[in-house]
Amino acid sequence: MHRFVLGCLLTLTLSLALGAAEWYQFRGPDGNGHADAKPPTEWDAKKNVTWRKELPVGWSSPVVVSGKIYLTSAVPEGEGQSLRAQCLDAKTGTVAWDVEVFKQPANAPKIHKKNSHASPTAVVEDGKVYVHFGHMGTACLSAKDGAKVWATQELKYSPTHGNGGSPLIVGKHLIFSIDGTDKQAVFALDKTNGKVAWQTPRNNKTGASPFSFSTPLLIKVKDQEQLVSAGSGVVMSLDPQTGKEIWRVGYGSGYSVVPKPVFANGLVYVCTGYNTANLVAIKPDGKGDVTATHVAFTVKKNAPLNPSPLVIGDALYMVSDGGVLSCLDAKTGAERWTERVEKAYSSSPLYMNGLVYLLDESGTTTVFKPGASYDEVAKNKLGEKTQASCAVDGDALLLRTEKALYRIEKK
Repeated sequence: MHRFVLGCLLTLTLSLALGAAEWYQFRGPDGNGHADAKPPTEWDAKKNVTWRKELPVGWSSPVVVSGKIYLTSAVPEGEGQSLRAQCLDAKTGTVAWDVEVFKQPANAPKIHKKNSHASPTAVVEDGKVYVHFGHMGTACLSAKDGAKVWATQELKYSPTHGNGGSPLIVGKHLIFSIDGTDKQAVFALDKTNGKVAWQTPRNNKTGASPFSFSTPLLIKVKDQEQLVSAGSGVVMSLDPQTGKEIWRVGYGSGYSVVPKPVFANGLVYVCTGYNTANLVAIKPDGKGDVTATHVAFTVKKNAPLNPSPLVIGDALYMVSDGGVLSCLDAKTGAERWTERVEKAYSSSPLYMNGLVYLLDESGTTTVFKPGASYDEVAKNKLGEKTQASCAVDGDALLLRTEKALYRIEKK
C-alpha cells in the first residue's frame, strides 16, 4: 500500500509539472507545437475573447512565463525603425513595460512584404528575456522591467528579406542561425554576457542560394544532445556545447528555409525551402555526411515553405502555404489524405486537447480532429491579417494579428 500511494503521488507530481510547462519559446516547451491546454474551439472578434490589445507590427510570436507575455515589435521612426520589446500582463493585457532595444537606421536592408522588422520570437529563462533582431542585434533584458542586461550588434551580416529565425537556449548558450548572402553559420552566445562562445559554418557545397530563416531544434539521440539547424541546401546536427558537427544531409538547391524541424518517431523532419519545398525525414544516428545513408524518405508533394510540420503519434500533418492540408504516415511518408482548407498559411499549427488548430493569413483558424480522415470541428474568423504562430497560457490561446494581440478562452 505504501508503494502504491508513493507511486500515485509521484505520478501526480509529474503530471502537475508537465501541465505547468510554460510557453517560453517558439512552438512551446517541447518545441514541436504541442500544448497541454483546453482552449475554446469557437470564437470571433468578441465571442470568447477576454481582451484585445493593440500593438505595433511584428511577426514574432508571443511567449508567456509567470503570468507575463513577452514579444517584440517595430515602430517606424522617420525612415528608420525603433526595434522594441514589450511585456503584457497575461490576464488583463495591460502593458507592464515597453522598451527600445535597438534603433534601425533608414539605410538598413529592405524586408520582404510578408516579413516584419521584428519576426524572431523571444525566449525566456530565469528572469531574463532574450530578444533577437537578426542582423540588427541580440539582447538580454530583465523580465521584471525590460532593463538591458547586455546587448550586442557584433554579428553583422547581409540579410535578404530581413530577419527571421528565432533563438534557442541550451545550457549556458543562446543559439541561433545566421544565413545571409555573405555569411552562413550557427552561432552560440554566452547567455550571461552575449559574447560568442562558438560558431560553426554551414560549408554548403550544394550551390543553393544562401539565405534562410529557420529556428534550430534540440533533440536527444542515445543520450547525446543534438542541435538540428536547417539552412539553404543543407541541414546540420551539432553538439550544442561545442558546435562540433555531428552529421549533415544535403537537399540540393532549396533556399529561404523557414519551417522549424520536428523530431518524432526516431526521425527528424525537415522542409527544404523554395522554390519547390520537399519534406525530408532523417535518421539522426549517423556521423558525417549521411545524405546517401540516413534519409528515410522524401515527400515531394504539398510540403510547406513557411509553416512548420506537426507530428501526432504515427501521423505527420503539414499545411502548404497555399492551403492544402496533408496527413502522412510519419514512419514511411505515405499519404493518408489531403484536404483543401483556407488559401494562405504562414503560422505553424498547434495540437491541443486532441485537436489541431490551423491559423491562416486572413485571421481564420480551422480546428480539426486528427484521424483517418479530415474531420473539421470549427472555423473561427477574426478578419485581421496574421502570420505569427499562436502561443498558449493555461487554457487560453494567444493570437497575434497585424494590429493586436488577442487572449481567447472559454467564458
